Amino acid sequence: MNSQVVLLVISCYFLLLFLISWFTSRKVSEDTFFTGDRQSPWFLVAFGMIGASLSGVTFISVPGEVGNSNFFYFEVVLGYTLGYFTIAKVLLPLYYRLNLVSIYSYLEDRFGFWSYKTGAFFFILSRTVGSSLRVFLVASVLQLILFDSLGIPFWVSVLITVALIWLYTFRGGIKTVVWTDTLQTFFMLAAVVVSIVLIGRELELSSLGEYFKVVSDDPRSTIFNWDWKDGTNFFKQFISGAFITIVMTGLDQDMMQKNLTCRNIGDAQKNMFWFTTSLVIVNLLFLGLGVMLYLFAETKGIPLPERTDELFPLLATQYFTPFAGIVFVLGITAAAYSSADSTLTALTTSFCVDFLELEKKYPKEKRVWIRQRVHIAFTFVMYFVILAFYWVNDQSVINSVFVIAGYTYGPLLGLYSFGLFTKMKVQDKWVPYLAVLAPTVTYILASNSEELFWGYKFGFEALILNGLLMFIGLWLLRKK
Repeated sequence: MNSQVVLLVISCYFLLLFLISWFTSRKVSEDTFFTGDRQSPWFLVAFGMIGASLSGVTFISVPGEVGNSNFFYFEVVLGYTLGYFTIAKVLLPLYYRLNLVSIYSYLEDRFGFWSYKTGAFFFILSRTVGSSLRVFLVASVLQLILFDSLGIPFWVSVLITVALIWLYTFRGGIKTVVWTDTLQTFFMLAAVVVSIVLIGRELELSSLGEYFKVVSDDPRSTIFNWDWKDGTNFFKQFISGAFITIVMTGLDQDMMQKNLTCRNIGDAQKNMFWFTTSLVIVNLLFLGLGVMLYLFAETKGIPLPERTDELFPLLATQYFTPFAGIVFVLGITAAAYSSADSTLTALTTSFCVDFLELEKKYPKEKRVWIRQRVHIAFTFVMYFVILAFYWVNDQSVINSVFVIAGYTYGPLLGLYSFGLFTKMKVQDKWVPYLAVLAPTVTYILASNSEELFWGYKFGFEALILNGLLMFIGLWLLRKK
């Protein structure tokens, strides 16, 4: 694709984002950045959360991963439904009843000061690493299709990327994010649908039934794996998907902050149910796109790239029509920012509320000044983490995200499970040490599982083991 066309498309896209930011940040109060004044329409939150949940990882990595592991990722998606049901029926009522701004303040009421700080710290760690990895993936694609041709090095292009995110979120915060996520979700889904239709025309498919038949007949569309030793076994994937959802959405300030901007608990639950249904359909759409991409490459005799994450960008920018390429650029740009903008807002919220205790310790006239500095600081933190991934990551990003989540969200899973399902208190001062010990033991066991457990190979269920070890540790630390 012509780099000038790409630059024009991205520039127009950002003008639209800044226009939304200007409208949503007018007449904002001090709390608007954190709560959106609790006036967000539930249907906007539901639609926007699709884009934030998918991000660039699903947009690029999931279709490419079909070549490695068929449709086995859909086993995880099916597990999501159980996880989202748990969030809607257990966690959301708790958060609304306590009228929380930061969901981790629950841990202080339940266990004490150190448990609260531990929960907030692990969220900041998890979200910083996970979202930076998502942005890294998309920034790499933008580097390939635009910035390389302009002679701009990767470290400069990433700096531009995170700076733009800061510019359109620093005033309106979560109120702006709810609206920009809606726009970004639309462009992501439009890019997928357009790509599938155009590939279908190249393969001479004329009806929806023919699309379904081509995808379902392909051996890569196999969904279920019943081999209990394999990391993609159905039961491992399904149960892991449920727990991944609970921790990466229900125990995540980023995702819950959007839900908490709804007018009441009824709207928040309605949002969650519609969001769940939509997410399952959309993920199936992405997997179907993966099969279509491989069929297109095979039909045209196009050599496959070494990294599966590069398949969709390669075909869209070099082999699709100019119109399809433009739609892909819009989709990939939307994917880059749909996750990162809300993450910056959530990280700022958590640090200001959970660590600085902004409302308690600082006068009203200083709070905005401090919050803006924290927002800038996290922008730079994300920037440096993205650069670190640029040098060390060498596997599919979708796998990297879930592997990292298994170690960083495990302590949160154990803390909330113990708090919700028992009435026991714990020796609070030892909780931070336990939160480090649990993932360390999990890593040792998962790395040596085939030797220790008769060939059993850990997949994403390392998260469950991590949470279980945390739960057992809290039980051992209980107060008599």
